[in-house]
Amino acid sequence: MSIHFPLVADGLLDAQQPAPRFKSVAGRGDTPLPAGTPVFASDQVFSPLMLMKQSALENNLRQLADFCREQGVMLAAHGKTSMSPAILRRAITEGGAWGLSAATPAQVRALRQFGIRNVFLANQLVDPAGIRWIGEWQKQHPDHGFLCYVDSMQGVRLLEQHLGDSRIAVLLEMSVSGGRTGCRSTSAALEIATAIAASPALQLVGVAGYEGALGAGRDTVGIARVHDYCQMLIATAALLVEKQLFSSNTIILSAGGGAWFDVVSTCFTEARLPLPVTPLIRSGAYMAHDNGLYARITPFAQSGSQHHFAAALEVWGRVLSRPEPGLAFVDFGRRDVPFDQDLPNPLWVRDVDGSAPRVAAGMRISEVNDQHAYLLLPEEDALKPGDWVGCGISHPCTAFDKWRYLPLVDDDYYVTDSLETAF
Repeated sequence: MSIHFPLVADGLLDAQQPAPRFKSVAGRGDTPLPAGTPVFASDQVFSPLMLMKQSALENNLRQLADFCREQGVMLAAHGKTSMSPAILRRAITEGGAWGLSAATPAQVRALRQFGIRNVFLANQLVDPAGIRWIGEWQKQHPDHGFLCYVDSMQGVRLLEQHLGDSRIAVLLEMSVSGGRTGCRSTSAALEIATAIAASPALQLVGVAGYEGALGAGRDTVGIARVHDYCQMLIATAALLVEKQLFSSNTIILSAGGGAWFDVVSTCFTEARLPLPVTPLIRSGAYMAHDNGLYARITPFAQSGSQHHFAAALEVWGRVLSRPEPGLAFVDFGRRDVPFDQDLPNPLWVRDVDGSAPRVAAGMRISEVNDQHAYLLLPEEDALKPGDWVGCGISHPCTAFDKWRYLPLVDDDYYVTDSLETAF
């Protein structure tokens, strides 16, 4: 029997097929896994795959919603983490969020297409095309909420130049030397706020910032730095009230990402200003949480917390090779898993047919290449090629962007829904 192996320069098929959209779905890869599919025992699943646990997602939405209600703060959950309409809509309908935050005009556009009514661009809006698109949207949908930052006179001029006859609400962003975007001084803040107040295109409604850029650890010093930063935002708002520069009857104070929303909430709810304060936090990674970075730094992971998050994301791959004692290679890598904060953390192992789940005792991933993970394990472990290895991940913000699609699964790993992303 001969094997046909043509040595020709043109290796293209006669009829080109549409590119598959979902790398973890077998066959043509253009249709999500049907509800009820058993992930580890189905011939419809390709390895590797990333999935999301429904029970953990629902818990995380509920826990932060409860916290916000108890603290009296609003939530503009950051959409950039997942950019998944099915997840982000749940943040509104189940998680009680006022709206969603975005980082770029393209993300604002995506959130609008997801059906999100209130959008907070937690960044400067300086791209002329983006300004024009947002201005036109607001003109056509005046009942849709929109906020963005300003931190420069040039930013004011660009908005005035490209918004046309639209008008938008803005927050003055403040930061510290060496921090991220934001005004560095009270004098600059006052100059910019005065220009905003005089602008026919802009309404000043609050003061905002990003405390995560402080790089503080969760110790006494770190907590004090975040507290002082929040007090600087409050003091800036007090000055702008004194100068009668706000266009609203309430003042939005906004900060609070994944690591410090507890300190931020306390500072803002205790602020005493001549106008009522609306505290607005912007956490996003909480929906997925993780087994690494956020498991260490989130307020709910600290001793004494009444709330808790659960890791919702898992990446599963098959063992490719056992070439040496104590070493195995798994078929996921930098194309599939986050590696900017921590490497994936092995949790579970299953046989090739998905049966016999067991704890990944003594296993550790030491390195990832583009499509290979180096798995260190006890030499006597019976793990073999084809077996499944399931890992928790660290930093969900760099996990979702590697997948166009993730199955949402129940605790028995049966598919319950489809999560597509729009990065």
